[in-house]
Amino acid sequence: MKRAFDFFTSLVLLILLSPIFLILIIAIRLTSEDSIFFKQKRIGKDNKEFILYKFRTMRNNTPNVATHLLKDPDKYITPVGKFLRKSSFDELPQLLNILKGDMTYVGPRPALYNQYDLKEMRTRVGVHKLLPGVTGWAQINGRDAIDNIEKVKFSEYYLLNRSVWFDIKIVFLTILKVLKADGIVEGGVKISNKEEYNKTASL
Repeated sequence: MKRAFDFFTSLVLLILLSPIFLILIIAIRLTSEDSIFFKQKRIGKDNKEFILYKFRTMRNNTPNVATHLLKDPDKYITPVGKFLRKSSFDELPQLLNILKGDMTYVGPRPALYNQYDLKEMRTRVGVHKLLPGVTGWAQINGRDAIDNIEKVKFSEYYLLNRSVWFDIKIVFLTILKVLKADGIVEGGVKISNKEEYNKTASL
């Protein structure tokens, strides 16, 4: 039933939001010579890789790492990129991922294919069994401003407590977060490593 819900609602939203898609496509095309859509390899359910879609906010020569690891993100961002990121409009193409079945609305954010530590941590606690989401409990509790250990803790909490009502709560809180642009860090955030993770008693 959840898959049917995801398929139907993502299809309807793609149709209803098509005017916004068109406006954003034109804005990106007028301010950047790069492709409109940004495609990136991510880790999905059962650690299987898939291609995630976003509206382009960074230039083609941007290193393929998480944005908060860039020393000077402003050097790579496009003229409309900051607006797209702060408004989270860059995430809208992920409706295509939901339509395809790669993602769902609520779940752990899909890690980059080369975030090996995060992949290992999630696998240890079973979070890798979940379909990745456009938003999630970790997003609500810090987004880019928390380290990998904290992200896994929040994702594990979601794994153990997930329900329809919990999903509704997360969606509602996500909307509030987006409106306030909370938890967005473009550079300099601390990222935990394996040694820090192994010192943790439990996740």
